[in-house]
Amino acid sequence: MIASRNESLDALRGLAILGMVLSGSLAHSDVMPAWMFHAQVPPPLFKFMPEIPGITWVDLVFPFFLFAMGAAMPLALHKYIRSNEGNFHIFRIAFQRFLLLTFFALFSHQMKAWVLAENPDVTEDILSMVSFGLLFIVFYDFRNEKQKNYFGIIKAAALITSILLMYFWHHSKNGFDLYKSDIIIMLLGNMALFGTLIYYFTHDKPLLRIGILPIIFAIFVAAKEPGASYTKDIFNLDQFFGFKFDWVYKFYFLKYLFIVLPGTFAGEWMLRYAGKKQEIQHRTKSALALLALSLIIFNLFGLYSRDLSINVIVSIMLCGLAMFILKKENIGGSNMWFVQAGSYLLILGLFLEAYEGGIKKDVSTYSYYFVTSGLAFFSLVLLNMISSMNFMQKVTQFMVLNGKNPMVAYVAGSLILMPLMSMTGLLPIWESMNENAFMGTMKGVIYTGIVALITIFFVRQKWFWKT
Repeated sequence: MIASRNESLDALRGLAILGMVLSGSLAHSDVMPAWMFHAQVPPPLFKFMPEIPGITWVDLVFPFFLFAMGAAMPLALHKYIRSNEGNFHIFRIAFQRFLLLTFFALFSHQMKAWVLAENPDVTEDILSMVSFGLLFIVFYDFRNEKQKNYFGIIKAAALITSILLMYFWHHSKNGFDLYKSDIIIMLLGNMALFGTLIYYFTHDKPLLRIGILPIIFAIFVAAKEPGASYTKDIFNLDQFFGFKFDWVYKFYFLKYLFIVLPGTFAGEWMLRYAGKKQEIQHRTKSALALLALSLIIFNLFGLYSRDLSINVIVSIMLCGLAMFILKKENIGGSNMWFVQAGSYLLILGLFLEAYEGGIKKDVSTYSYYFVTSGLAFFSLVLLNMISSMNFMQKVTQFMVLNGKNPMVAYVAGSLILMPLMSMTGLLPIWESMNENAFMGTMKGVIYTGIVALITIFFVRQKWFWKT
């Protein structure tokens, strides 16, 4: 039986989800350094400035999560592929995840206290916490086979209740708006649908999977040209018989397949070498971990500071050194593939850096997809190496536990922690931590730490949320 989980992948997912929580909870103040925020939304105005090139650590967390989603697909689907159960099961899985994530994107956003009312009070705070409870029922992975049918009825009732509650509350205020949703989760829903289907139909055709990406690129490029064309029609398709669906799907979302599909190769290599442990000397692990970490930090610094020539030279040297160590120490398996794929994608992205006005998360550039995918591969190398080091095991285990229940981590802060702080009078104190960069950073660290502990508690109780 091949294991369906990989601890390094869970750790990467945990690192990404905690990074999302941290980046959203730091003090939104001009006392904070610009590199603590998205490169295109810098202080003091925090105004979207798409002309600014560069990335920060904040710009890595979402692509790392997308990459982890792609890597999880082979692990989740291999039992269906091996059993030859047919297309129906895969279609059901793909569309079920898409629909549930669409609901999650709408409900988790619209039931936040500050979305429920402009000036929320105890009623909205309690309603937010009730919403967390409804999400628990809808997404709880109930494992008792004897009572699963009964719990399925409860799940359906909770889902219907959630939809009606969300609809009628907002309809009674300003009207229910499908366009008010969590764009990150909506993107993940699209990637879950298209990524799953593409992987399933190309699991034994890796060249075809790679070949899909240039076709997507071609549609994007051709759609920018003036005049009418069928590619522009494909790109702009947003309605069917008068029903507009651009609130849930846009062809633009498919650009993120440039991150998800490389992730599927990482998952395949994890499957291929699952259970085949290779003895690596401690000094070699330390060297590879240091090289991987250096590549991530150096690229963040070089691309943000715009020291582009030095960055690409040093990156090539570090990638070459990593491959030299692998060959010298005769290290194969998934780590070899991670280093090779990561090196190729990173260098490809760096040579594309000048295209589209420099690397950017928003509006996202092709350089951004390749660079972040390459760094995600090196993050797996880093996590693989340090997970077996005794003094780092507690750190990696902390990330693993959060990575096993990312949906809880994503909403625990907004639907549990924030309402609790509001009702107990702690919210003004928390919001006042904007005096300096240290306090502004601690604000995010404390918030993220509490969210992480809530998530770990759920994992310890085996209260997993699944789609």
